[in-house]
Amino acid sequence: MTSTPRSRRASISARWLLAACGLLALSPAIAKQGDRDQPMQVDAKYFDGFRSPNTVSTLKGAVVIQQGSLKATGALAKVYFDAESQISRIVLTGSPAHIEQLDDSGNRVLGDAATIDYDNIKGIAVLTGNASVKQQGRGEARGDKLTYDTASSQMTGESGGSGTVHMVFQPKKKPPAAPPSPAAPATPAPATTTQQP
Repeated sequence: MTSTPRSRRASISARWLLAACGLLALSPAIAKQGDRDQPMQVDAKYFDGFRSPNTVSTLKGAVVIQQGSLKATGALAKVYFDAESQISRIVLTGSPAHIEQLDDSGNRVLGDAATIDYDNIKGIAVLTGNASVKQQGRGEARGDKLTYDTASSQMTGESGGSGTVHMVFQPKKKPPAAPPSPAAPATPAPATTTQQP
């Protein structure tokens, strides 16, 4: 993303706008809750490491990490294991690194950045370096750094230097108009009989 230089005041206003308005507009979409209970699948061309307490494993080349509807891709990944040998954090780099997930309503959330630091315990992704997050049908944000909470869809953003955070808010879709009710069928006139003399 190419940032247009703006004054420091404009940059501060953009941060405030994202915090105040962006969170309201983007917050109702919540990441698919069942994803955290799914096994994590990892593919790469090269792997160095093992699952052991407090270790870091390295994945290189066409890295793909999937857990339920959550999918992350990049050129390089560092996978951090906690004291219980559980994946606690994944740091992806790429041109760009990419993360996507469905929310409970089936809408896709997409994120791209030079680096994505995903906290697997808290479900928070920090995207830095030409970062963007798009929520299907809701809007998008771009900046130098975006922090996205996959559990609540809360987002914060900032831009360094004289750049700004850019946001687009999609209007809320109106429900389709109800079709007109069909006209009631005409009641037939009662039959009359005539008698002949």
